[in-house]
Amino acid sequence: MPGGHDKHAGHSVAMFRDRFWLSLLLTVPVVLLSHDVAGLVGYELPMLPGLEFAPAVLGTAVFLYGGLVFLRGAVGELGARQPGMMTLISLAIVVAFLTSWAGTLGLFEVEIWWELATLITIMLLGHWLEMRSIAQARGALAALAELLPDTAERVTDTGTESVPLDALGVGDMVLVRPGGRVPVDGEVVGGTADVDESMVTGESRAVPKGPGDRGVAGTVAVGGSLRVRVTAVGAETTLSGIMRLVAAAQASASRAQDLADRAAALLFYIAVGAGLITVTVWWLLGDREGALVRAATVLVIACPHALGLAIPLVIAISTSLGARNGLLVKRRLALERARELDVVIFDKTGTLTRGQPVVAEVAAEAEAAVLALAAAVESDSEHPLARAIVAAAAERGVESLAGHDFESLAGRGARAVVDGRPIAVGGPRLLDELGLAAVPQAARWADEGRTVLHVIDDGRIVGAIALEDEIRPESREAVERLHAMGLNVAMITGDAQSVADSVARRLGIDEVAAQVLPADKAEAVQRFQAGGRRVAMVGDGVNAAPALVTADVGIAIGAGTDVAVESADIVLVRSDPRDVVGAIELSRASYRKMIQNLVWATGYNIVAIPIAAGVLVGWGIDLPMAVGAIAMSASTIIVAANAQLLRGLRLRPADPSAPERA
Repeated sequence: MPGGHDKHAGHSVAMFRDRFWLSLLLTVPVVLLSHDVAGLVGYELPMLPGLEFAPAVLGTAVFLYGGLVFLRGAVGELGARQPGMMTLISLAIVVAFLTSWAGTLGLFEVEIWWELATLITIMLLGHWLEMRSIAQARGALAALAELLPDTAERVTDTGTESVPLDALGVGDMVLVRPGGRVPVDGEVVGGTADVDESMVTGESRAVPKGPGDRGVAGTVAVGGSLRVRVTAVGAETTLSGIMRLVAAAQASASRAQDLADRAAALLFYIAVGAGLITVTVWWLLGDREGALVRAATVLVIACPHALGLAIPLVIAISTSLGARNGLLVKRRLALERARELDVVIFDKTGTLTRGQPVVAEVAAEAEAAVLALAAAVESDSEHPLARAIVAAAAERGVESLAGHDFESLAGRGARAVVDGRPIAVGGPRLLDELGLAAVPQAARWADEGRTVLHVIDDGRIVGAIALEDEIRPESREAVERLHAMGLNVAMITGDAQSVADSVARRLGIDEVAAQVLPADKAEAVQRFQAGGRRVAMVGDGVNAAPALVTADVGIAIGAGTDVAVESADIVLVRSDPRDVVGAIELSRASYRKMIQNLVWATGYNIVAIPIAAGVLVGWGIDLPMAVGAIAMSASTIIVAANAQLLRGLRLRPADPSAPERA
């Protein structure tokens, strides 16, 4: 459950935080009491009895308290016979600890207590930042549940009553007052208001809501009140589903992280081998103290602090960045694969189009009059085409007319009496029945995949109306941006070939699969995968579910109110196809950061280990342990800073009309 993950993540964050701060508190005097640091900065150490043992005492405390978490991790890795990150870290701090005590006891001249304490403290800081980033990626959305009101105003026959959320059931009506949060998922049945959905969808502007629109739990009504009929409660709500998806993303495997773990394991063997060779060679050359110091330096420098942060920090930041922009990564491996795509396939209805008919054109001498007659007939019908006509009349400010004696003509249309005259609205079958000829534009409209309805006034055609599934205004931009990224764009639809070709032509889509039944969409995806092409399928997650699973990357779009889409790898909260571009850009940018960090982290070790071993001593180049420890810390800072640059990635096109959000 997400709550269990959050509790565990919160415990890890608190543990690393506490150990870091206490270790830092102990490290400061260790550093200040170091002769190396004093000489470098230029100050004199006080001459107090026993002060020379203070670094050893405080350094030992840092080792036992701060380093214990790494030692325990190493025991687990060695017990599983899989040495990795924790083993390599532990090897470095154990060697530094033993070397420090050897110097304190006078076995040879070396002072590295400050390097040991600094090393452990920096590693604790890195792990704390990593755990915090991961927890924030999850907690940013989990916090939505905490923002829900404790109670809701349930509408009753006598007014309203305040009830706890768990007392609400599907079908109940709730009142959301201005400035209040929508307590449940539901359908707006009364009132109008602008709703701030930024916490769920990332949409910066408030979204107008009215009857027929959906309300999402956790969003805020501003400038009006709403009456919402409950459609989902508890675990079925949008918020609960989002939290499940985020938890799954955090727990999923990552190919890049596996690469980092294998690199750490390889580096462990390299460090041990290099350390043995170093001590052997210099011992045989007669420099026994130098042999021990250089071997210890090799093992300390081999500590993979930068390597340990290279991948996890990028993953944590990319997951958090995606979540804040409405891109919910359910499987991180899929996000990594998205950078390799060759083809992006869109399901047409509900993805590239709105999935609802709208009036596209009216052919008549008096368009407003014809639309008014059609709306009067269709005002009592619940058919989607009828609702589209009524909505178009209202949007265009057409004067409303009253119709009565409404009659639905199954498969043909509808009729009613308007202003005392029989008015009918219907398609080709009604025209055939009445022996009437279609208007000249009807053939062209039909070729474009539009639905054509004629308006018949007392047996005479007075006009025709073309309706179509409206293409989302964002779809063309999405296709153009995908083309600019070097990707082919395809479309799958159950519509006729003429309809599919019309949409593809207007959007600039490269390939089309038309008249595909929902059960056959997975097979259609396989055809696009022929020849080894890597394919993403973008659909609404309902009838596209088998295709989402079949594709290399399955992307569910518009799932902000349908988060039960378990078949998708990536869930896009908004119904905006441009967010597919954002997901691919996030994949490519994250991969670049991972590779950059891996190259830097491993490259540092490859260069520094031979120098620390004394390979270049003959040329006057040596690497003291103090310098090596500083360089190692610097490499960690560089890796962390490089990962943070990912936060500047813009995943959505700028909206000049949208207000800035903090």
